[in-house]
Amino acid sequence: MTGNPRLFPTSLWTLLEMAPFGCWGLPVALLTLLCCPGSGEKAFEISIDPKQVVVKYGESQKINCSTSCPQPEAGGLETTLSKELLHEEAQWKQFLVSNVSQNTVMHCYFTCCGEQMTKTANVSVFYPPKEVLLKLQPTYVSLGGSFTIECRVPDVAPLEKLTLTLLHGNRTLHKKTFEGATAGIQEALTTHNTTAHREDGNHNFSCMAELDLHSLGQRLIWKVSEPQMLEVHVPRPDNQMVIIITVVSMLLFLFVTSVLLCFVFGQQWHQRRRGVYGVQAAWRSLRRAYRVQAA
Repeated sequence: MTGNPRLFPTSLWTLLEMAPFGCWGLPVALLTLLCCPGSGEKAFEISIDPKQVVVKYGESQKINCSTSCPQPEAGGLETTLSKELLHEEAQWKQFLVSNVSQNTVMHCYFTCCGEQMTKTANVSVFYPPKEVLLKLQPTYVSLGGSFTIECRVPDVAPLEKLTLTLLHGNRTLHKKTFEGATAGIQEALTTHNTTAHREDGNHNFSCMAELDLHSLGQRLIWKVSEPQMLEVHVPRPDNQMVIIITVVSMLLFLFVTSVLLCFVFGQQWHQRRRGVYGVQAAWRSLRRAYRVQAA
């Protein structure tokens, strides 16, 4: 029986015939076909972990680059940050990027069968509020007078994720966000003008800074300032005026009392005097009547 003994495609058979190691050319060719499928198919995939890198300012982060290519020819991590290769195997590499100080991007890349692919991850830097400074201007104010509450966070990032809340006890007085702020570590500042009420001296004033990193896959970081007390002065009548009013009131009382007493005693004296004159007049009348009868 005659037939073509070649069970492989002509191109592969030619590759076997030209292989320098004879029979070793067969596994090499098979590996080549498995590794490098025809054009039009996706040859391999690349993964980067974490996909969203969120790092505290100045700290480090481990980055894992991996691929589905069984035998990549090359691979690595492209970044402007300082990096160090920690571990590697055929299909993955682990790097340590350090001293992260700015927002940037990094790329994992691998080359498989002469084709290079990359995967990109964004790097976001945050700087939590370490100090929240509250200031009352002035700290001593009269009832109804105006004063200013100032809250300042010297260094924070990203500023657009920050919210400052001014509190009086548990009551919110003022809230400020910083949406649209530029990137980088910046100072956050908010002020609020108000008037003093009698109850303002009963509770402390404070400022709470909240850095919300939920959208970046992180937690909420918050810090509260040291409480500040406002001294509210309630005006009282002048002591000298009180003395003057008291003395005048006493004199007026004595004067009215004296007038009343004089009036009462005068009436009594007048009535008594009129009573004596009546007796004398009656006695005279009796004496005249007696004399007339005697005559």
